[in-house]
Amino acid sequence: MAIDLPPPIAHFIETTNTGDTANFLSCFTADAFLSDWGRNYQGRAGIARWNRSDNIGVHAHLVPLDVHTIMTGYSVTIKVTGKGFNGVGTMKFQLQDNQIVGLIIE
Repeated sequence: MAIDLPPPIAHFIETTNTGDTANFLSCFTADAFLSDWGRNYQGRAGIARWNRSDNIGVHAHLVPLDVHTIMTGYSVTIKVTGKGFNGVGTMKFQLQDNQIVGLIIE
């Protein structure tokens, strides 16, 4: 069963899975915020550091399992495999103008 994701979230997953760093960073607004279990990153430069250490840089592969609308955006249950974290977690996305403005990983 395919999960129907908003385009910015689908693009985030696709660019992660294909290792396309340039297009991955374009998923985010210039001033976006990302929090990964309390480690915080601000703006595209900060998110680029996170991407190298915890995402494309460790060959992460993401499979969305479920999506729910929440007050601030979308909560996506995602299975992660690669050379970093492996398991199931939740990513909470806030969108603005067809880009990600906030992402909290729990």
